[in-house]
Amino acid sequence: MKKSVLSAALATLAIGVAFSAPAKAADVSACLITKTDTNPFFVKMKEGATAKAKELGVTLKSYAGKIDGDSESQVAAIETCIADGAKGILIAASDTKGIVPNIKKARDAGLLVIALDTPLEPIDAADMTFATDNLLAGKLIGQWAKETLGDKTADAKVAFLDLTPSQPSVDVLRDQGFMMGFGIDPKDPNKIGDEDDKRVVGHDITNGNEEGGRTAMENLLQKDPTINVVHTINEPAAAGAYEALKAVGREKDVLIVSVDGGCPGVKNVADGVIGATSQQYPLQMAALGIEAIKKFADSGEKPKPTEGKNFFDTGVTLVTDKPVSGVKSIDTKEGLGKCWG
Repeated sequence: MKKSVLSAALATLAIGVAFSAPAKAADVSACLITKTDTNPFFVKMKEGATAKAKELGVTLKSYAGKIDGDSESQVAAIETCIADGAKGILIAASDTKGIVPNIKKARDAGLLVIALDTPLEPIDAADMTFATDNLLAGKLIGQWAKETLGDKTADAKVAFLDLTPSQPSVDVLRDQGFMMGFGIDPKDPNKIGDEDDKRVVGHDITNGNEEGGRTAMENLLQKDPTINVVHTINEPAAAGAYEALKAVGREKDVLIVSVDGGCPGVKNVADGVIGATSQQYPLQMAALGIEAIKKFADSGEKPKPTEGKNFFDTGVTLVTDKPVSGVKSIDTKEGLGKCWG
């Protein structure tokens, strides 16, 4: 990257420095790089990293892109972290394939790199991934939607509100997981949009925000106004989809499912905006990541995956007030006790 381009990209970053307790030995510094600094999921992730860094005496610098999909800012942040002599990087990557060469550069420089929430492609491009089992998160809401519809599943008209055109792994896993749970053959499980099930109306992108969700839902309703099931990448997108449906009087007869488990999203489940959501735990992801960087700095030891998986599983739980047989869930009262944002 040319120096002028790098400077411009750096100017777009949202940067925050967490105050830390004095280190007992050599100073340990870490970087947190998220997709945005406005999505409640990443706000909570930053909160978890900041609190744990202060507790452990780690100096933390936080970076975020302007919007979900702003990979250029993330690349610039990696360069800064290397130059600053950080011991490790926690990153929720916007472009899970394109950023791999930059991740390799950081690892070659001796930094521990941990992917948060969104696995890189390939997953071993990072030293470890701390994440929700996003395939399971998708399967849970897919199974719930299938059981909720019952016999009507065979004639469903399903819309997919996805994340970005680059199809980051978190997007693919949730999308394909939903299909598996609902009974749709996803064809290539590593790709969005190649399925041929007649129930799939189509896919559109949301950038993971409410405005994007509203626009994507409007676009898909123009394609087929009889859509009755909507899978959304996250709860802000689900809220936007609901507003688009409400505008055409369809909000009461369309089933919306999502993934996140933030407090606004769980409240939307309680209010009937979202039928069910898979709750994940970003604060824990980030706190565990800081612990891993501190341990690596002190001993050189790298984190290990959950047994039987190629990543460290930070947990996922289905939240709904309309439980179905065969799908374990908690209600919104319990979900609000575990939510974030």
